[in-house]
Amino acid sequence: MSTIEQLIGEIEEFIDGCKLQPFSSTKIIVDKAQLEELLVELRHRTPEEIKKYQKLLSNKEAIIADAKAHADAIISAANVQTNELINQHEIMQRAYTKANEIVAEATVQARDIINHANVEADNIRTGAISYTDEMLNSLQLIISHTMENTQSKFDSFMNSMKSSYDIIIDNRRELQIPEPSEESNEEVADN
Repeated sequence: MSTIEQLIGEIEEFIDGCKLQPFSSTKIIVDKAQLEELLVELRHRTPEEIKKYQKLLSNKEAIIADAKAHADAIISAANVQTNELINQHEIMQRAYTKANEIVAEATVQARDIINHANVEADNIRTGAISYTDEMLNSLQLIISHTMENTQSKFDSFMNSMKSSYDIIIDNRRELQIPEPSEESNEEVADN
């Protein structure tokens, strides 16, 4: 139990302990100073937040009262309108019939819209797949042509390199000096 609740309990006990005023069953004689002292203590113990909440609650009650009054006015107007509609049974039946027709038409339109959207989505999907396939086919042809072209140039380059290589080998063979034989080495040593 909070100190505020305890203090409120003390105030209640104080009031219960007061003597009744002569010739009255509801009025009591209160020691004003003692009651004021209890109220001052209660005020001191009441946090500032509680005071703020009290302000919010008083505003809330005003807003709720205003909303309730507005709601009551709407309910009253709706009751008047409902009573008029009940009194005019034929109009009510027409309204139900018309509402059912509108719901049926809306359902048909919704199905048509959904079907149309599905057809459009399928067409877009098919078109996108076809377009992508065409783009991939074009890319495949470009890469294939590039590979053939590159292979042809590479083969030509390799043939040119092979020809140059063969020429270099032939040229080196022609440049080689024959090594002297052993007999010619002995002759040079004897001299």
